[in-house]
Amino acid sequence: MAGGGVVHGTADTSRIEAPVTVKAYLMCAFAAFGGIFFGYDTGWMGGVMGMKYYIRQYTHIPYPGPDADADTKALFVLPGWQQSPLTGILSCGTFFGALIAGDIADRIGRRWTIISGCLTFIVGCILETASTTLAVMVVGRLIAGAGVGFISAIIILYMSEIAPKKVRGALVAGYQFCITIGILLANCVVYATQDRDDTGSYRIPVAVQFLWAIVLGIGLFLLPESPRYFVKKGKLDEAARALSNVRGQPIDSEYIQDELAEIIANHEYELSVVPQTTYFASWANCFHGGLKSPASNLRRTLCGIGLQMMQQLTGINFIFYYGVVFFKSLNTISNPFLISLITTLVNVLSTPISFWMVERFGRRNLLILGGTGMVISQYIVGIIGVTVGQDKGKDTNKAAVSAMIAFICINISMFASTWGPCAWVVIGEIFPLPIRSRGVGLSTSSNWFWNCIIAIITPYLVDKQYANLSSKIFFMWGSLCIISVLFAYFLVPETKGLSLEQVDRMLEEVSPRHSRSWVPHSTFAAEMGLVEKGIPLGGPTAKQGDSAEETEIETHNAPANKEIV
Repeated sequence: MAGGGVVHGTADTSRIEAPVTVKAYLMCAFAAFGGIFFGYDTGWMGGVMGMKYYIRQYTHIPYPGPDADADTKALFVLPGWQQSPLTGILSCGTFFGALIAGDIADRIGRRWTIISGCLTFIVGCILETASTTLAVMVVGRLIAGAGVGFISAIIILYMSEIAPKKVRGALVAGYQFCITIGILLANCVVYATQDRDDTGSYRIPVAVQFLWAIVLGIGLFLLPESPRYFVKKGKLDEAARALSNVRGQPIDSEYIQDELAEIIANHEYELSVVPQTTYFASWANCFHGGLKSPASNLRRTLCGIGLQMMQQLTGINFIFYYGVVFFKSLNTISNPFLISLITTLVNVLSTPISFWMVERFGRRNLLILGGTGMVISQYIVGIIGVTVGQDKGKDTNKAAVSAMIAFICINISMFASTWGPCAWVVIGEIFPLPIRSRGVGLSTSSNWFWNCIIAIITPYLVDKQYANLSSKIFFMWGSLCIISVLFAYFLVPETKGLSLEQVDRMLEEVSPRHSRSWVPHSTFAAEMGLVEKGIPLGGPTAKQGDSAEETEIETHNAPANKEIV
């Protein structure tokens, strides 16, 4: 079929994708490995900031003696003004990395963007490992963050574009599972090195990250490029070969023809609705349309940005960034490092069930259910913390403290099985191909922006020198979770079981609240005339440039008055 053949589409909505193969599972599973970057970098900093050697090196305060009083021991901590940049600067780097990753992915491809992110990450790791001062560590965190931003945005894009629709949610949820694995590994390494009285206490946890970059970078050389990227670039021969590789079918298979035709037809349709012109206009297209239309690019972009913002405002990373510091501040927990490790283990063990739940119950239902569970759990933690769980020295109610820890773990479990994976799944599904890379990039950068804000302000919210909220901060997280539930109910569509092209059609025809009952009834290939006419591969219809910088495919039989409603 490649090299001058003709692709014919199908009008049968059940034949627009090849059957699921083991190869598709393995490819997506490996791509999900990129989540380890996100998770590990999230996990190690909180533990390191609680290490005795690290505190002494960065504050020059001598170790408290065995007979030191409680006030002296309380002063032996990393001050809030150091905790904020050390934690927040990573998110700052990832914000800008994710923001520009979409442009890079449209220029050099999804695979090479991820590989570039690995190389950038390695440079940052070198500086972090070599650091002995705050300035060098902050610069290293910033550069490593840019690499994580590249990876976190484009891994989701890549997996969403190659995963079969029937298991796409489960496979992309694997990315969240890898994030939890990364957090757990970081906590294990930190737990093992916390008592070292040398630079190895923090350099070992930092240096382990080199392994993740090397494995992912080398592995991406062996995986195929996304066929949808080639369609966007007008390289239809290469798109056919990539799709054949991804689906494990011969290149002249009817399955490959039907799916490729549907991808091409959908791209042409989207270009006919919102034409691509200049570079800046193509960015502006992310915000094209009105707020009332679920299918408008503006509504989709705001949905993606808002979804990732809400995920962070659940407060989950407060526990993973500042868990050790927070548990210490309560003065009611004897081994904060162990409790932090337990909460991380709960995060890991609760995520795999989402692989089944996301395809059984859908994305939208899980977001609503999970958000409700987090509201209840966080309010209970806050109530216990300000009543029977307060620090009273020897008279502290240990049962109340145990109950607080239990409900923190329940909150983590609810997040890990719902908002954790589903927010990533949805942003990979709701954008049309012409703006998909930028839409996912904007959404991911929103995640990191709010991650950064939380990382910077949290020390001031819980530090005794400032707001001193302590356990009362859970009232804030619980209230924000209420907003998250309302956001999911009114604005997040159900995308379970639909191809990326069918999601486009569903958003045109129903509101998010009625999206669960929508059923595909036509194909883009049929509407654009590709069933009878076909489209030649490598022929004159595949022209370079769907914007001044990118690629455009000539529109075939586009409906003259077709609008998004």
